[in-house]
Amino acid sequence: MKLTRKLFAWVLAGAVLMGVTATASAQRMSNSSGSNIGRVESDGRVYNSSGSNMGRIESNGRIYNSSGSYMGKVESDGRMYNSSGSYIGRVESDGRVYNSSGSYMGRVESSGRIYNSSGSYIGDARGVDTKKAAVLFFFKLI
Repeated sequence: MKLTRKLFAWVLAGAVLMGVTATASAQRMSNSSGSNIGRVESDGRVYNSSGSNMGRIESNGRIYNSSGSYMGKVESDGRMYNSSGSYIGRVESDGRVYNSSGSYMGRVESSGRIYNSSGSYIGDARGVDTKKAAVLFFFKLI
């Protein structure tokens, strides 16, 4: 199960979180080639491209895996913490993402396009909250 989550996270990060046809209930995610890699429901549930539940990101920022285990939290100011409470990074209001050491990881644009630290386009998360997109693409908490 852990390998599946990690694989999904790498697929999201490397090929990425949304090429999106946003609907009222869910935003589909696609990689840089436009292939579907999953979706985020309006209630925060996250599914992979096969429709398997990967976890959820609640409106209060708490993050859970598909088994219901607490994985971390994203604060309203963009700071992110893992399940042990350790600071792992942040997403700025402009979408720039930094790890716990302050190194730039990439960005999530307001349009939903996602770029890595080298500026390469890695996916699309149109319609997905910037913090949720950062959790899925850069921090791989679920």
